[in-house]
Amino acid sequence: MNIPIKIIGIATTVFWIFLILFSVSAAYSVKDLQFDFGEPQTSMTSDRLLLFSLPINIHNRGYYNIDWFNVTTRISDESGTTIAHASTFTPAIRKNERVTIFHNVTLNVTDLMQRIKSFLLNDTQLTIMESIGMRLAELIPVQGSGNFSMPWGAPLYNFRVDMPEYIPLNLTHVTVTIPISFENHAFFDVAGQLQIRMFSSSDLLVGSGEATVEALQHSSYDGAVQLVVNVLSLTPSGHLEVDFQTPYFSYQMEDIQYG
Repeated sequence: MNIPIKIIGIATTVFWIFLILFSVSAAYSVKDLQFDFGEPQTSMTSDRLLLFSLPINIHNRGYYNIDWFNVTTRISDESGTTIAHASTFTPAIRKNERVTIFHNVTLNVTDLMQRIKSFLLNDTQLTIMESIGMRLAELIPVQGSGNFSMPWGAPLYNFRVDMPEYIPLNLTHVTVTIPISFENHAFFDVAGQLQIRMFSSSDLLVGSGEATVEALQHSSYDGAVQLVVNVLSLTPSGHLEVDFQTPYFSYQMEDIQYG
């Protein structure tokens, strides 16, 4: 799956800012080191993990070897809970040597949204904590770190189930139309099956219906689910249950009152 250029641009900016801060804070110690960040690659793996891969090109032009070179990324939510963590370690970079290191970070998007429902429904900010460490000439430790924010867009932002609309079908049945709407603020498309079950005021199932939902990333969705219901089973009020299944997440709402 392709990830929007905007996400790649944000990631590139984050790492370039961090590189500048690191270079300034350790200017003398790393004056003979040349760093170059390649183009970050962001993709979804076959097991539905968000993979961020950053190539780091290093040219050691100094007189000494570098050892214990490591890059660490920690991603946390607004409460400070860590939701992704990764470290890349290189034991040695010899003098006059050029190396390319790939720093990979994975985020389990499905697990994240299933554990924390607010990620499904609310936009938020993720905090990215970066650190780089190394040792020069087998003696001098050099470290740098920085924190940055990155926006998270909810796939079901402002999810709404509006009141049923009734249209007579024949003498014994009516068609019940239930409008559904939301905004997909996520970096991936939302596609899946939405099922709605309708219950009477005495909690009896009076009908159910399904609809295929497709919402491209950063777009709005307005649709409806239709049910055919026997007029004798209808009551002025009751409740609805919603079950939305997609490859990335499932979402249920079990007590939506109507009437």
